[in-house]
Amino acid sequence: MTQALFREDAYRRHCQATVEEVTDQGIVLDATVFYPLGGGQPGDIGVLHFNQGQVEIVDTRHGDGGCILHVPADDAILPGTGEQVTAEIDFERRHRLMRMHTCLHLLSAVLPYPVTGGQVSDGSGRLDFDLPDSPDKTEVERALNELIEADHPVGSRWIDEAELEARPELVKTLSVQPPKGAGRIRLIDIPGVDLQPCGGTHVAHTGEIGPVRIKKIEKKGRQNRRVKLELMG
Repeated sequence: MTQALFREDAYRRHCQATVEEVTDQGIVLDATVFYPLGGGQPGDIGVLHFNQGQVEIVDTRHGDGGCILHVPADDAILPGTGEQVTAEIDFERRHRLMRMHTCLHLLSAVLPYPVTGGQVSDGSGRLDFDLPDSPDKTEVERALNELIEADHPVGSRWIDEAELEARPELVKTLSVQPPKGAGRIRLIDIPGVDLQPCGGTHVAHTGEIGPVRIKKIEKKGRQNRRVKLELMG
């Protein structure tokens, strides 16, 4: 199992690690700052530095048994098993993903309806809602930017699976359920605004997101509305 350092500190840019395995799917480290694809958020990219040079990491994925796979660029020179590396993420990209992921949590508070899908992208994102009528685009944008400007703190805490089962209202997504079996679930808490299970990376305060724009609200079915938004800077 790879120690997921990004869960405790989303702002950590690099770490020292030992190569545990090199497979056709990717490089497994004993610890990493690289976030693997999941929960609608892309996997991190970056570089592994080692004695022979460095290898570009073009994606990060979940592997078997709790390991995290660092996917190298084609034809890269790879470190060997047991070798020490410095894992360094592309933090500018990660930070944009953090800003957007937190923004989508705020959007789900502005539009308190069941979420049928979503995606975090570099500088943009979307949520799909189980909603028969399209909300007013201007009003949604205004309410969302007000929550951002209020600079609410964003924190995380853990609860056990039994508590989550007793509080089903915490789960907003209809299509994706929080991973179970580990005994505990991570919650992202924006006090007084939003509380929901999430394993992704987030900013420390909503003001860090900056102003956003609602690009479009689309009808994607009789009971489905897609809200697309983007960072303004």
